[in-house]
Amino acid sequence: MNTTKIQSLDQRRADYALQKVDSVKSDQKEYKNLSKGAPALVMSNGLMQALAFYRSRQKGYSTMLGQHVQEWLYKNNLVSNPDFETAMKDLCQCDSSRYIRATDEALEILRWIRQFADALY
Repeated sequence: MNTTKIQSLDQRRADYALQKVDSVKSDQKEYKNLSKGAPALVMSNGLMQALAFYRSRQKGYSTMLGQHVQEWLYKNNLVSNPDFETAMKDLCQCDSSRYIRATDEALEILRWIRQFADALY
């Protein structure tokens, strides 16, 4: 009997988001507040601009939130490496359909992160 579990993409998003939110050990309120505005930031400014904004803040939790998104994009083969510089290069050079997919995935994972941060903190 094969006991391999098959998860939907939404279940994988939820699992990833829960792990990342649960890994925040200190100043959870800051992470929660950042995650609340993250989808709107992506929608109003674009994915690359939002990731650059989180990187530029140079505060632990804004950088961490950006890293969580970049790692998710990497796990879904939308960037070749989760580090900021490589992710930015990949997003700059990809075709528009891939960029739209990356933006959609970022919005989906941010919605899950926001929900779990709100529920847990």
